[in-house]
Amino acid sequence: MANCRVMLVSFPELRTLTVEFQIGIRSSNIMASLIKITYISFLLSLLALCFLSNANASANHTSTLVVDGSKGSGRQIPDTFFGAFFEEINHAGAGGLWAEMVRNRGFEAGGANVPSNIYPWTIIGDESSILVSTDRTSCFERNKIALRMEVLCNAKSCPNNGVGISNPGFWGMNIEEGKKYRVIFHARALGPLDLKVSLVGDDGVSVASTQVGRDGSYAYKWTRMETTLEANATNHNSSLQITTNHRGVIWLDQVSAMPLDTHKGHGFRKDLFQMVANLKPKFFRFPGGCYVEGGYLRNAFRWKDSVGAWEERAGHFNDVWHYWTDDGFGFFEGLQFAEDVGALPVWVFNNGIGLHDAVDTSAVLPFVQEALDGIEFARGSPDSTWGSVRASMGHPQPFDLRFVAIGNEECGMPNYLGNYLKFYSAIKRSYPDIQIITNCDGSGQNLDMPADFYDFHIYTNAEDMFYKNTKFDAAPRSGPKAFVSEYAVWKDDARDGTLLSAVAEAAFLIGLERNSDLVHMVSYAPLFVNNNDRMWTPDAIVFNSHQHYGTPSYWNQQLFSESSGATWLNSTLQTSSTKLVASAIEFNNSEDNKTYIRIKAVNFGDDPENLKISINGLTSNVQKSGSKMMVLTAPNVMEENSFSEPNKIVPQHTLLLNANKDMDVTLPPYSVTSLDLLR
Repeated sequence: MANCRVMLVSFPELRTLTVEFQIGIRSSNIMASLIKITYISFLLSLLALCFLSNANASANHTSTLVVDGSKGSGRQIPDTFFGAFFEEINHAGAGGLWAEMVRNRGFEAGGANVPSNIYPWTIIGDESSILVSTDRTSCFERNKIALRMEVLCNAKSCPNNGVGISNPGFWGMNIEEGKKYRVIFHARALGPLDLKVSLVGDDGVSVASTQVGRDGSYAYKWTRMETTLEANATNHNSSLQITTNHRGVIWLDQVSAMPLDTHKGHGFRKDLFQMVANLKPKFFRFPGGCYVEGGYLRNAFRWKDSVGAWEERAGHFNDVWHYWTDDGFGFFEGLQFAEDVGALPVWVFNNGIGLHDAVDTSAVLPFVQEALDGIEFARGSPDSTWGSVRASMGHPQPFDLRFVAIGNEECGMPNYLGNYLKFYSAIKRSYPDIQIITNCDGSGQNLDMPADFYDFHIYTNAEDMFYKNTKFDAAPRSGPKAFVSEYAVWKDDARDGTLLSAVAEAAFLIGLERNSDLVHMVSYAPLFVNNNDRMWTPDAIVFNSHQHYGTPSYWNQQLFSESSGATWLNSTLQTSSTKLVASAIEFNNSEDNKTYIRIKAVNFGDDPENLKISINGLTSNVQKSGSKMMVLTAPNVMEENSFSEPNKIVPQHTLLLNANKDMDVTLPPYSVTSLDLLR
């Protein structure tokens, strides 16, 4: 038997052509032998046979995308189309985007009662040298818990490095040589205050330290201490230590350590901020998600508890995702992040409903007023009651808040409709321009409630997500617009972020683009995961104390980052394949200010697909110079990126030297292909 195969592989640094010739030999003692014949040896004799075989096979798998590229024939995609959704889940904010390095900085994680849970703080020294407890003597009215250290040893009897407390942060503090870190804490003592503040690596070696109070100063009353440490070495798994070798009693509270080089000094971890910025989101939905609801209302995120001086923020137990948060990334920080990243904030607030309890509609007015006060905080004059609080935090100009969501995923719960209508009427009466989002799905039938948008969430397997590209084709066009604020392939098909999930999601996004007359906003969920707390997986961006990478779903989103405000071009896909989805948009590239036609095609099948592209209506051909192709694929659909291989699955970029308004493209199996044709 004989079989030949021609394989053309195109990557940025690799172009190979190989021919394999298989000969099966049968004898009494020989079963089969495979001889690989190289390109030069048998090219002339086999090339014709192979290409003929390929041509006949490919003819049955050729599809055609006909695009109308004439001026004025398309439809503008909303400017708000593609965005990002942030939820305090997986330690996304506390120990992630928010650059605070101290965990449980106020010793409040055990609640308002004493003895409180001081985890992950640990004690340096044994009971013969130091006794540590908590009491309710703090100077902060909303955070009464303070830590009390009774030092029993002195300079002669204490261990060499003293006794005290240590905090490892969120699975290790990232300390880098030459960088500076601001440490702030509040203290009081019964005698002279002499403390050593250190950043210590996991090898026990100090990478930065300084003395506070060595001049013999007293702090009988609560005193704010601040110092800046410059690291003399790098250690990604460091701890903050506060120690002394002087006998006495010392109280500590509200201990903070942050790098000085956060984004614009606003407290956002630079590398994670940039990962979001690279998606070019046009809106930023926050702070949840179920985090907004709380398992119980007593643990729900309440915006008023998250603004003002960080020392006065009470913090709360995130009972949905099972960890304490100091609310460092609060309402103000969400608004500030949106502004910094160039996105419109979409504020999701609690509507009086938790996952396991609710406020009756007759008693919901305090929650309604809280929402109105929140809008005033964001948009009000600096002379207004809540606008003045915003101004005192360093932002006298109003934030550009245009969208609010009344709750999250409560549609159908007993009090939702009644509560929703109370919020809707009150907000529209005071702020008629605010766009209001209901979480009742209107994709199947018209809603029986007033709304500007309805929220749609989908988490499903890869095959279902692929075929959901037609989900909104027949959805009602009258009534509110659609906001797909949470979508992802999950569970077995996704694991921690596979190529398979990204390819299916790309098809779904193409369907949303096609229906962007109805679907005005879309965002993936969740955005972040700390690798040490994978409560929900997969996620777009994975990080630890010092590293990060994007999953294939993250890189897939980058292929859609230019869709907001682009022009959807009418196109027709002529195909017999059920595994192919394709589309075309025209956009102005913000980087070079040039106009491109972007063809996106998804092959969700096991075999390559030939796609003929024909762009009609152009007054001139596309330019070969400047046109390019990006392909997201991998040999194995279940492959993932990791800290050791962060770029294992990323879009591969090549110049499109044969760019033409009429051209043929081969789509690899399970791939997303994007062609940018320069007009």
